[in-house]
Amino acid sequence: QVQLVESGGGLVQAGGSLRLSCVASGSISSINAMGWYRQAPGKQRELVAFITNGGTTNYADSVKGRFTISRDNAKNTVYLQMNSLKPEDTAVYYCTAGMVLTTKIKDFRYWGQGTQVTVSS
Repeated sequence: QVQLVESGGGLVQAGGSLRLSCVASGSISSINAMGWYRQAPGKQRELVAFITNGGTTNYADSVKGRFTISRDNAKNTVYLQMNSLKPEDTAVYYCTAGMVLTTKIKDFRYWGQGTQVTVSS
């Protein structure tokens, strides 16, 4: 089992920035990637970004150039730096961890409790 604890959500004005953090604990050796999903009211959960143990990253088209995912392996922590935030980025952001074989073959089986990000216009 892997436990994930997120922090860093909040309220920000459009154009502002936030940084989310997620600390993993437990059976870290059973995962090779961590990432972030988000879910807005009335919408399906969608992938925001993920990063593998080797440092390979993948982003949703909607956040490319604005969001940056990074990780500190020594701290078992993944970060999501969100810049130039837009009202449409408003959602609950969930940290996730699991196995990624390719960008299309992913098994994120561990989830955090979620953190709210609200962007006002």
